[in-house]
Amino acid sequence: MLNILHILFSIITVTLAGYGLFTADFRFQVYMILFLGLTMLVMGLKEFNRNNKVSGWMLIFVFGFSMFVVIQSFVNY
Repeated sequence: MLNILHILFSIITVTLAGYGLFTADFRFQVYMILFLGLTMLVMGLKEFNRNNKVSGWMLIFVFGFSMFVVIQSFVNY
């Protein structure tokens, strides 16, 4: 299940990043950061399952920071 979510969130992130890169239209950048954060969350959970706690906590921290950025972006617009 985590592998499917990891692949799905990664594809969505790369698609949104590619769209912004090729069209120079950055209105979907907040959603790209949202899905990037969700990808980091899934990666962190996978690291916890592998008993790699330090990497897991760092990825969870990155997820939290990206969610903070997304919430700030939604509040400011």
